[in-house]
Amino acid sequence: MSKKNIVCFGEVLWDLLPSGKIAGGAPMNVAVHANQLGLNASMISAVGDDELGEGITSFLTGRGLSTSTIQKNEYQTGIVEVTLDEKGSPSYTIIQPVAWDFIRLTETAQKAVQEANALVFGSLALRNEISKNTLLSLQSLAKLRVLDINLRKPFYTESLVDELFEIADIVKVNDEELEMICGWFGQHADELTNAIFIKERYNLKGIIVTRGGNGAFFVDEYNNIATHGGFKVSVNDTIGSGDSFLASFITKWLNGETPAEALKYACAVGAFVATQKGATPVISEEDILKIMA
Repeated sequence: MSKKNIVCFGEVLWDLLPSGKIAGGAPMNVAVHANQLGLNASMISAVGDDELGEGITSFLTGRGLSTSTIQKNEYQTGIVEVTLDEKGSPSYTIIQPVAWDFIRLTETAQKAVQEANALVFGSLALRNEISKNTLLSLQSLAKLRVLDINLRKPFYTESLVDELFEIADIVKVNDEELEMICGWFGQHADELTNAIFIKERYNLKGIIVTRGGNGAFFVDEYNNIATHGGFKVSVNDTIGSGDSFLASFITKWLNGETPAEALKYACAVGAFVATQKGATPVISEEDILKIMA
């Protein structure tokens, strides 16, 4: 069976943690994890003509990803200043403008999206009109559009979120994002009712709601529900856990597994990543089976 492939669009950057710098950016984390979990994954983004940019492309190459869709421009490579609270939960200061604010529409990017089984994107990289317009052009070529909304203040508006939900096939939100977005429409109910409300409002093929340490649930287009309570682990930091969860879910989904199977596996991968340092630790099947056991 030939490998399924996905293209992720958006930010590539360095997270500047108290302990040092780690390559990151939510869509890049998804690409790296999807690649090591068995998909062919690539990343449409931009870096600067600088040492940090070379570091990003070297990191991606080292993790087995093609960098043919990573553009280079005159802006600096993205950086984010990260602080962790006592529970290991991160807060971010996201510098701008940086290279990934200026992702251009190229034939290489268009071809990559046309050939992919899915296009994955979030909201942060669309804070600049150039990258936003590129994404809006590319999504029309995609077979499946997966939105990880990933809201970061102050880089989103209600109208942007609405626009992205309109083009998405599958949406991933966390419990806090779900409550907030439903509140914009005067919808105040339990999580499942809220999820079904959003799914039906935007005619989605599915909605995934992550609930931190309490697992996640998925509702498909026919209102079939899969749920998993998550796995209890000793948390190192939660950076990248949600990204690894999404990469795992998409990998299983594209390979034809049931939503329940995909959800269980994704929760296990997300839990494992939370036990590690940084967003993209190397994952083995043995690590995940250990968590699931």
